[in-house]
This record gives sequence, structure tokens and C-alpha cells, in this order.
Amino acid sequence: MAKKVLIVYAHQSVASFNAAAKNVAVEVLSTKGCTVEVSDLYAMKFQASATVEDITGDVKDTENFRYAEETKLAWEEGKLSADITEEQRKVNEADLIIFQFPMYWSTVPAIMKGWFDRVLTLGFAYSQDKMYSNGMFKGKKVMLSFTTGCHESMFTENGISGDINVTLWPLQNGILYYCGFQVLAPQIFWAPSLISSEERKAMLEAWRTRLQGLLEEEPLGFTPLDCFDEKGFQLKPEVREKHAAKKVGLAVGIHLGMPLPPNSQVKAGV
Repeated sequence: MAKKVLIVYAHQSVASFNAAAKNVAVEVLSTKGCTVEVSDLYAMKFQASATVEDITGDVKDTENFRYAEETKLAWEEGKLSADITEEQRKVNEADLIIFQFPMYWSTVPAIMKGWFDRVLTLGFAYSQDKMYSNGMFKGKKVMLSFTTGCHESMFTENGISGDINVTLWPLQNGILYYCGFQVLAPQIFWAPSLISSEERKAMLEAWRTRLQGLLEEEPLGFTPLDCFDEKGFQLKPEVREKHAAKKVGLAVGIHLGMPLPPNSQVKAGV
């Protein structure tokens, strides 16, 4: 069965390296028989701020407006704004979602963060009993593909920007895995503005090669929800005991006071 791919793309220039990476993904995945849809956030003038205007009609509590609860009700009643509803349709239909962006201040651009805030609403993307390994989108794959403004050496455990695995943990665990997605290893284009045109071409060729088998890749590993108790979402004693003799922690953000596991946010099977 042909797969459906959504590329959520955030860059202002059609001449950018990010645009080139997006175009390569569209070309290769389409050639492989996938249906590819692109949400070009800047071209769409996608609204970044989560506001009461995301709901059509009246809200339940105007004096104490609570975005998550109000958008959940609006989602249930079909009263979310048209742009959110359209993006949620794309997410529902996609087997794979690729987020293509330049890294700004160690995270996604504001317009893409706004996409996360507004599209992944309570009820649609997560709930108290549908999250992490039991999340809404556990049948879907997702990945980050992004450029950096500095070289790879700066994003290491000895580099001035710190371990890239730590940088990626809030995005990949706190947003994507939280919603249940199977998170593929990121595609990182290190400092394309600081290298030669030949090196940039080589980067795109490597991406082209990876795309050929992307849909068959194994996802990154995250600690399953059933490893935590249901009351305080703390690791169960037996899980802590089982891991006590290991040399590194369980995960980047759940490290048990031990050394962080190397490369767990950038490579599968580590």
C-alpha cells in the first residue's frame, strides 16, 4: 500500500538549503510511490500564537480561558479554526511526518512551535490515558530534519553548545514521543552555510540515499509507559533495580544520576 507523507516545512526562502532538502524528500518519496503533502508554514502565513481565535463561536469560560480544555471541547464539537482542522486532517492521513526546519536558538522556529502548540491539541493528539508508548499516534512515524548554524563539534558533550542528544530530548521525547509517534533518528545537516558547495551537495546526496529506505527504518528507543507507576509517573522500583548495574542512565532525561546514554537521540538501536 502506498504511504502518505506530510512534510511540515519552515523556511522563508525557496533558495535555502532547507528548501533543497525538502525538495529532495518530495522527489524521492514521490518516486517511491508515496503521496507527499507539504505544509509550507511561511507561505501559508500560519499563525504561531495559540489564542481564543483558534475556536469558532463561544468558549465555555471567557473569564478563565484555558487553551487546552477549550480546544479539546472545540475539537469534539467541530469548532476549531479552519487552519487547525486542515493540519489535523493531514496528520490523521499521514503514515510519516517530516519536520524540515533551520534550528533557531537550539529549537524549532517560532512558526513551527506554533504548529505544535495549535495542531497537537488535547483530545486530538494526547490525553491523560493516551500518551507516550500508548499515545494517539503510535502507528505513525515522525522525524526531525534540520540545519544548524554551527559545526557538529560544538554540539558534543565537550562542545560549547552541549550534547545534541540533550538538545533534542524535549522535542523528540516531550512532543513527538509524548503523542505516541515512532520517532526516527533525526537528519542533521551540520552548518551548511559554513561549508563548500561540494560539501552541501554531498549532504543532499546522503539525504537522498537515506530516503530510499526511510520508511523501513527502526525508530529510536524510549522508555515505555508501563515502566512507570500510574500515580506519580515515577520509574517502578523493579525497573530502577534492573538498571542499577548499567554503566549509563536509562535515557537522556531519565538518567538516574548516571552518565547519559550516548547518541540515544540521534541513532536507533543504541
